Amino acid sequence: MPPILRPSARLKSLPAPLRWAAPPVVLAGVIGLLLIDWDTPPNVTPPTPKPAVAKICEALDKALPDTVLGHRRQDPEPASPYTAAWNSSPRTVLKCGIDRPGYLDEDPTASAPEVNDVQFGMAPDGQGGYHFVTTLRKAYVEITVPKGAYPNYIDPLSSLTDAIKSTVPEGL
Repeated sequence: MPPILRPSARLKSLPAPLRWAAPPVVLAGVIGLLLIDWDTPPNVTPPTPKPAVAKICEALDKALPDTVLGHRRQDPEPASPYTAAWNSSPRTVLKCGIDRPGYLDEDPTASAPEVNDVQFGMAPDGQGGYHFVTTLRKAYVEITVPKGAYPNYIDPLSSLTDAIKSTVPEGL
């Protein structure tokens, strides 16, 4: 028998029922740890918007959908009316009231999608996903769509634009 498959002397000294139960117990523990981590909300630092923008963000938070493309909302920690997340895998995160991102300094409309009459600037997140941020609105709303969360990285935007249009006024 190859050395890697030979049971150690300590393992051989255990009673047979305990030896037989060890692999399933270890496997169940590993699966349990993965599931606990999977359901843990992402740790997201909420932005600190100015009072006028904070009111807009609080209204947006109340208008956001409970599900995005079949994924239920599970807000990040710490809880804040300026952040929201959905259980796509990995999670899609929305932040309202962020500072104007630097990538909008280039040409924010050059590769910016418009979804349901809401204009977005976009930039890669460096890990295969994208950051989308509203442009031409009184508050910057950023939606981070990680790689692999949806078949098409732009898919979740259409689920969120109605809430954005109804609560975040146009203008700068």
